[in-house]
Amino acid sequence: NIARTPKSHIINTIPHSPPSSRPYPQPDKEEVMYKLIQEFLTAGLITQSNSPYAAPAILVKKKDQSYRLVVDYKRLNAITIKDSSSLPNMEDTLRKLGKGFSYFSKLDLKSGFYQIPIDDNDKEKTAFITPFGLYQFNVLPMGLRNSPPTFQKVMTDTLKSCRSFCLVYLDDIIVFSTSFWEHLDHLKQVFSALQSKSLVLNPPKCEIAVRQIDYLGHTITKDCIKPMRAKIDAILNIEEPHTLAQANRFLGSLGWYRKFLPKFADIAAPIHAVTNLTKSNRRKFKWENPQSEAFRQLKQMLITEPLFLHYPVDHLPLILTTDASDIGIGGVLQQEVNGNIHNLYYHSQLMTTCEKKYSTIEKEALAIYKCLERMRSFVLGRSIIIMTDHCPLCYIMQKSIKNTRVNRITHLIQEYNIDKIVHIQGRYNCLPDYLSRYSKEQDDALFDIDYGLASKNKSKNFSQRKLVAAMTLRPRKKQPIATNNQQSIENHNIISQQFDTLSQSEDIKKNKSSSNLSCNYFDIAKLKIEQQRDPQIQKIVQNFSLESTKNSFLFKEDIVYKLISLNKYSHKKIKVIYLPTSMIESLLRASHDDPMSGSHFATDRMYYKIRTHFWWPKMKTTIQRYVKSCSLCTQFNLSRTKKYGHLRSIPPPEGPLALIGIDFCGPLPRTPRENQYVLVITDYFTRHITAIALPNCTAETTARALFDDFFCKNS
Repeated sequence: NIARTPKSHIINTIPHSPPSSRPYPQPDKEEVMYKLIQEFLTAGLITQSNSPYAAPAILVKKKDQSYRLVVDYKRLNAITIKDSSSLPNMEDTLRKLGKGFSYFSKLDLKSGFYQIPIDDNDKEKTAFITPFGLYQFNVLPMGLRNSPPTFQKVMTDTLKSCRSFCLVYLDDIIVFSTSFWEHLDHLKQVFSALQSKSLVLNPPKCEIAVRQIDYLGHTITKDCIKPMRAKIDAILNIEEPHTLAQANRFLGSLGWYRKFLPKFADIAAPIHAVTNLTKSNRRKFKWENPQSEAFRQLKQMLITEPLFLHYPVDHLPLILTTDASDIGIGGVLQQEVNGNIHNLYYHSQLMTTCEKKYSTIEKEALAIYKCLERMRSFVLGRSIIIMTDHCPLCYIMQKSIKNTRVNRITHLIQEYNIDKIVHIQGRYNCLPDYLSRYSKEQDDALFDIDYGLASKNKSKNFSQRKLVAAMTLRPRKKQPIATNNQQSIENHNIISQQFDTLSQSEDIKKNKSSSNLSCNYFDIAKLKIEQQRDPQIQKIVQNFSLESTKNSFLFKEDIVYKLISLNKYSHKKIKVIYLPTSMIESLLRASHDDPMSGSHFATDRMYYKIRTHFWWPKMKTTIQRYVKSCSLCTQFNLSRTKKYGHLRSIPPPEGPLALIGIDFCGPLPRTPRENQYVLVITDYFTRHITAIALPNCTAETTARALFDDFFCKNS
């Protein structure tokens, strides 16, 4: 079945020769693949092809031991222009279900992607090669770069009339209602919307009108949310790790449920100590008694009740209790309902090397900011009462504090509806204090800011964060500080002490870090891909043989650099990275909006900060537009000087002495009569000038001189 969607899926690619590969050998599965191909041909999902494109196809075993046909579109995806549409945030989706709904239904589409048509002009790009020939898809295949955004947009558009009682995440649809009869009416509306687009459901995977439902890895009920039992059982069945990869996989499997475990950081610390290793020390991984005990305790936590979190009640304020220690910060989001305290969220993390040097008031303010950012989906738009054991912070919302960093954090939390900040004595601030002293690093495998999005690569030591954090699309991890013996990319300043692959290319010639840039890992592989997708950069690559291009650009190790002079009087040029258009906004966001590195600098300061590392056409104009569009800068960078009045032309006077102008000249050398100012009076009609010597220029002296020496004489 192919749905009737208003638009078909389009594959936009950059100018590039069609990628082609040989088929993967799978002799033990050839017969199964042949049967699947015949089924797809009969169903009209694929047709035989003569396309210049060819991606290899493989078979992957499903849970029911049957096989799924998967195509490796890796090379096609590399030249596909990314659809910037994002999938719904899972945390926001789960939060919307917590409003006292009693009945839930979960609907699943039958081969959802295969119900979406693909544009006729782009079908040849989906061609895949098998031992039996070349075929191409007539419908949307899995594995394409923009398949999920396209499918999500189709589903969101289809069910937009049902958005008040229906949520959709790809092909998983959940319907929720407060009563049974209301739920039946909601289901009718959803079925009608799906039928209008000819979308077909898969009945065996649908659940209708139940009181408890499993959705996005969680079990949803009317009163609370808790981890899904099947997921917990899968974690409990994990054998004790013996390698670094196994230990990381175990910690990663727990990361999604971190918010349920208030003591997670303390118990997981021994395992983290042997997994958070630098690249050169990964072979020194050891699993000993402390790690075994932590492994056992973590599993025990997963079966210890209560293991759930309550939903926030809309009309009641939230209570955020925070604390900071010398090593970390912690916070607990709670709500008082009918005299009972309900826990909504736990958070803890270590501070960076730089943050550990903050003063006490700065650490406590940082704890408030980090907790609000982490719990953003819960607290935004709700009344919040913040409780802290640091009394000076109680007044930061009413008056300015003589601390630049605290004032900057105050500006950042203005978007939250903070009713008041209450002081609580330290001995009563137990749980946040515990979380802050037994915190887990935010940048380890356990703490995934994107909630479990898979990523293998991680970044460097916080003490070396550079501005290139804007392009970091993965979690960060501590790495060794670079030395003179390490290899890196040669530049005016060291863009990063260690890259993924370019770090092995050249000796460091300059080891001086840029003092005004924040440090982080640079995803060089991502940069290469984005440069290959940028039409302007590819045009430079194609014209690189021209002399004018060679004098302005450098193409080295698959990366395009711009040669620039920092001083117009200097003939010495340095090479800086030509930043693709798709990465500019991320860079500007990190260098301007990040409170620890950007500080909302003005245009010139941002420009001089960035230009020693990156370049793109009309760079200063782009930066200027970004700064002018910043809502915080517009709101808080108010002019303190009185604005100049508008210039107006003076109408011509009707006759002599109808309009005069007066001004003072002086102070001049004092005369024998003690005069040192000259009052100059000009008639605007005749241009006649009268000069009167005066001892001072006060209002009284001026008025008397005008009356006695001018008005009376010219009346």
